[in-house]
Amino acid sequence: MGRIIIHVDMDAFYASVETRDDPSLRGKPLIIGALPHERGVVATCSYEARRYGVHSAMNIKDAYRLCPAGIYMHPDFEKYRAVSRQLHAIWDEYASAAESVALDEAYLDVTEKAGSWERACGFARDIKRRTREELGLTCSVGVGYSKTAAKTASEEKKPDGYFEIPTAEAFVRLIADRDARVLYTVGEKTAERLARVGIRTVRDIQARGDEVVRLLGKQGRWIVRQAFGDDDREVTVYRPEDAKSISRELTFQEDVSRTDFLRDVLLLLALSVERRAARVGLYGEGVTLKITYADMKGVTRTAAIPPSRSAAVIYREACALLEQIPPRPVRLIGTGLCRLSGEAGRQLRLEDLSGDRDREERETLARELDALGERYGLDFAGNLDRIFLGETLYRTVEYMRKRRGSGRPAEGRNVTGIQDPDNRSAEKG
Repeated sequence: MGRIIIHVDMDAFYASVETRDDPSLRGKPLIIGALPHERGVVATCSYEARRYGVHSAMNIKDAYRLCPAGIYMHPDFEKYRAVSRQLHAIWDEYASAAESVALDEAYLDVTEKAGSWERACGFARDIKRRTREELGLTCSVGVGYSKTAAKTASEEKKPDGYFEIPTAEAFVRLIADRDARVLYTVGEKTAERLARVGIRTVRDIQARGDEVVRLLGKQGRWIVRQAFGDDDREVTVYRPEDAKSISRELTFQEDVSRTDFLRDVLLLLALSVERRAARVGLYGEGVTLKITYADMKGVTRTAAIPPSRSAAVIYREACALLEQIPPRPVRLIGTGLCRLSGEAGRQLRLEDLSGDRDREERETLARELDALGERYGLDFAGNLDRIFLGETLYRTVEYMRKRRGSGRPAEGRNVTGIQDPDNRSAEKG
């Protein structure tokens, strides 16, 4: 018996969760992401919104032009993560290995637990039933002899679909005359390169495999293999320690020119990165700074550091990198750690053994947070457990920007607390 893989993909996940929790949204075009007057994109949307041409990653203003009567909401990531944990708990019961692709999607290797194709298909139907009955949500499920086949199968009957592709021959029969983009890794740009030489369908790839390899190299060899149904990739359990980088970034609602404000934001981003790195026990040997200017041109800079995850180090190096780039209006800023390793790979220095370095870094952070609090009238130090949840950081930075980043005083009353997603505040004192 060959490998049997199930691919599960939730249907319009964020929108479905919101509709489940608020039945008044059913049947309406729901767009989750930025609001129409904000900068940002569509995170996901209901199938009713998709009928207007709205889709994920679309600029929110384009979405509004297509669907002005839609209902627009910010995402509630804490809620979606909680639901995702419930989903994966159900799905994982059926698999000997589960590969989470996203909050709402996973590959499940059921070869050993099922023992036969028929029982594996029973698992897939059971997953659909339990997802609906226990969580009130629908998913599309595909059963395949490979990851590519399972993924293709789950997309075949969306939404709330079910499909099986048991063999390579069945896979090739299904896709032979479809657009080349049906194959994994064939995106828009790759498809355009192929189309320029007249290769548009999977059948074209089969017939002109040597030409595809000459044109695309290693990727081309993989694409040709897929075109003949050959995919031996294993379901790989994701481990946080395998991450290549850890970062956090923010897009401003209005462009920011003040370098002092950008440094203030970098402090908060550095604290967020430190917490993420600590959760998975990783250290970085490089600090990155990412900037997108108002004209959408971007720069990324990296500085080498001794292995660290200290927010003080991230902040110091990111600020130094900021000083090295042209001072132009900024749309987005981000920072992070790269070249990650675990505790075992961390080379201790004398300062580590004495504790002097850690103490100095904590004192530096405390001073910086106190200064930040004085500038904005916000209790940062007392609310670090809250500020990185959901939309709180974004809302707080927007309040800071209005107060200082734009060079104008804040509008309305003087809010003296960390801004959470419900617009409540944690008062100082």
